[in-house]
Amino acid sequence: MPSLKVLLISANTEQVNMPVLPLGLACVAEAAVRAGHNAVLLDLMGEPDPGVALKQAVTSFRPECIGVSVRNIDDQNMERCRFLLEDSRAILAACRELTAAPLIVGGAGFSIFPESALAYLGADMGIAGEGEAAFVSLLGKLEQGGDPGDIEGIVLPGRSWTPKTAFSRDLDAWPLPDTAFLRASAAKIPGAWIPVQTRRGCPLRCSYCSTPRIEGTASRKRDPEQVVEWLQEWAGAGYHNFYFVDNTFNFPLSYAKELCRRILERKLEVRWQAIIYPKQVDDELAALMAAAGCCHVSLGFESGSPPVLRQLNKRFSPDEVSDISGRFADHGIERMGFLLLGGPGETRETVEESLKFADSLRLEMLQITAGIRIYPGTPLAALAREQGVIAPDDNLLQPRYYLAEGLKGWILPRLQKWKAGRSNVIL
Repeated sequence: MPSLKVLLISANTEQVNMPVLPLGLACVAEAAVRAGHNAVLLDLMGEPDPGVALKQAVTSFRPECIGVSVRNIDDQNMERCRFLLEDSRAILAACRELTAAPLIVGGAGFSIFPESALAYLGADMGIAGEGEAAFVSLLGKLEQGGDPGDIEGIVLPGRSWTPKTAFSRDLDAWPLPDTAFLRASAAKIPGAWIPVQTRRGCPLRCSYCSTPRIEGTASRKRDPEQVVEWLQEWAGAGYHNFYFVDNTFNFPLSYAKELCRRILERKLEVRWQAIIYPKQVDDELAALMAAAGCCHVSLGFESGSPPVLRQLNKRFSPDEVSDISGRFADHGIERMGFLLLGGPGETRETVEESLKFADSLRLEMLQITAGIRIYPGTPLAALAREQGVIAPDDNLLQPRYYLAEGLKGWILPRLQKWKAGRSNVIL
């Protein structure tokens, strides 16, 4: 059976909160191997000299195709924004000097800006959205010399791209990757937190969120038995810390409970974190999560002001956030809250309301962001154009932020003053 030698490169080297293992790229590598190809994954995170590691991988493996995963476009910091795509472009340029193999880009960051990012990076083609099916199809076209333009999710230079990406209905058709693809990366990180994704897609449509472009709006789930088998494999290799990267671990509620029960049935000695949408968390789920090893949850409540929450298209109230936060605290689960200030309808009064509300939760940690990164295709982008915050033809690849009138020059000094004396707050 003919096969291609495929080098898959994770370009991300950012360690903002914790080093992130390239789970998505490992899933693509697994799909390529199952399709009969020879795939090698190079993770540049933690490499003392990424350029040297890249050159060694390309010259020794001599790939016939290179895929580069772009996770981050920028650091989403309005005050001191760092444009991270320059580093990815340098990696692609280095590959171009080392080999004539076609260069394909993909990943979460790329999927938000398919056409503009492809042009900026100078790659031969890109994949927007989930990569497993599209990449395998693309490798088939490269083997046969066919035109890849008819593959869903493929973006080509100089061709108009229809905003349509392929999202697999059956996640179990693309299994979680062989842990071997990630073990070398995990071994470099003391106490590594292994990422786990049990669901893709989010139907909640928050006004600013880029997830629909990356994963779609239809929620799709893995068989929980496959998930716990994967956790057990990692635990058997000596890794016991996990981070569920699902955007809404508690949706659907029944699935979250079943996953916890399966972990308990296997008697896995694991610690894990999860992202919670602060709605529909009953005491049974909190108890099951704690019993199954959950030690920390991220609560993206974003605001303590009901009118601002409505502008962000949040489906919960401050009272629900307070109840759910208290429920986790009662079961000994640490909570990290997130405030996202400065969006539509925000005023100095609503900022103060949110700060007072955050204090009332008595969180272990709180991260505050001032100004909201504007992403294409979102309701926030449409509003920003309507209000003249951004130009009609701005592709938004270069970071643009929404900050409500009356807050510029006030909000950051106010937050710095409020932070003083609160050691649990990150700005």
